[in-house]
Amino acid sequence: MRDPSFAEDADPFSYVINAKDRSVMEMVHEALNANRVTLAFQPVIGAATGETVFHEGLVRLLDDTGHIIPAGQFMGVVEAQELGRQIDCAALRCGLGALARHPRLRLAINMSARSVGYPKWMQVLKRGLSRDDTVGERLILEISETSAMQVPELVKTFMADLQDKGITFALDDFGAGTTSFRHLKEFYFDIIKIDGGFVRGCDRDPDNQCILDALVTLGQKFDMFTVAEKVETKGEANFLASVGIDCMQGYYYGAPETRPSWYVPPGRMAG
Repeated sequence: MRDPSFAEDADPFSYVINAKDRSVMEMVHEALNANRVTLAFQPVIGAATGETVFHEGLVRLLDDTGHIIPAGQFMGVVEAQELGRQIDCAALRCGLGALARHPRLRLAINMSARSVGYPKWMQVLKRGLSRDDTVGERLILEISETSAMQVPELVKTFMADLQDKGITFALDDFGAGTTSFRHLKEFYFDIIKIDGGFVRGCDRDPDNQCILDALVTLGQKFDMFTVAEKVETKGEANFLASVGIDCMQGYYYGAPETRPSWYVPPGRMAG
């Protein structure tokens, strides 16, 4: 039987792509409904000490065979949908659970600024904070620069309201968006994570070197902790340390892992 969504004059290649997209979105819905959600943990390393300062917990959705559904196939699509808010809820729930099971863990969780006004996301956050007094001080909420600038006033109010909970805020992918100096000064961000596009090949690229030097200086002027994303080589790491970056994150230091050696799964508590 012909698929009713297939128009007679449709491009067959486009039809195949659209059908694949629908299949991926169905898997995403099913994964959320079945709670097949986990985090992949990637270390963030101190440039001066070489030790782990905190981890980023990257949300992973699993299909019915237990394989990870590639995030690149759906995250951009769901950003403006309620499905994106549901994924943020699931990620936060996993992150709060990991913090409760690992008393010494400090963890960053990604969120969209759109989730600030989503009641279910706020319920998850408040519930997690009320269950453990130490969670707020160990939780880092990462908001991308592009996302934050869509609703800057809402984000600023949200951050101000949570200041007394001890939560740390990170501006993700800094340099890739359009943050004005006025907004940067008014936000409550404690950390700026410099976009990996400026990190790639920075030990050989004079343009990236100039930009990185300026971004690090900017972070210092605003008293914000600086993290370089997507560090993949020793040369990049050495250059970043030389310009005063505080921390580095990327495959050079470790890939995201769903079961790192220190991890305690749900239902158990760390000894």
